[in-house]
Amino acid sequence: MSLAIGAMLLAAATATPAGAHQVTVQHPSGPVQADYRGTVQVEHRQLGTVAPGGRPSTLRCAWTAHLSVDRAATRGQDASFSRSFVRNDVASGSRPGWCSTNRDAIARDVAARVGDTSRHLALAAGEDRPVLDAELDRLPPARSTS
Repeated sequence: MSLAIGAMLLAAATATPAGAHQVTVQHPSGPVQADYRGTVQVEHRQLGTVAPGGRPSTLRCAWTAHLSVDRAATRGQDASFSRSFVRNDVASGSRPGWCSTNRDAIARDVAARVGDTSRHLALAAGEDRPVLDAELDRLPPARSTS
């Protein structure tokens, strides 16, 4: 396979658990507990070419980190629903050379640039709030347990 074709292909994505975030939403249909769990997914893309001896190479690995979020919401024991979504491009960068030989260094770069994942999960929960509110507005009133 030529390097031109190989440069267009994305290498396999790697994933790292990112923790959890919980929110309690007060709604007219009853209080709802929403749990957000995240995974940082990193895509690698090989760019450039290997030059013949004596010439500089343009080979580099571009990477982009995304936060994959799974939300599970429950209202007591009578209603539960879930949603999965992605916060794109929470961090990005590149390293000279082959993606395969830079995986560990890229993982360190991702950890340094993404930082505290709880902040990203809190932002994701905020972005999800209109969708969660719309789902809650479709729920019937909570059943009385008395």
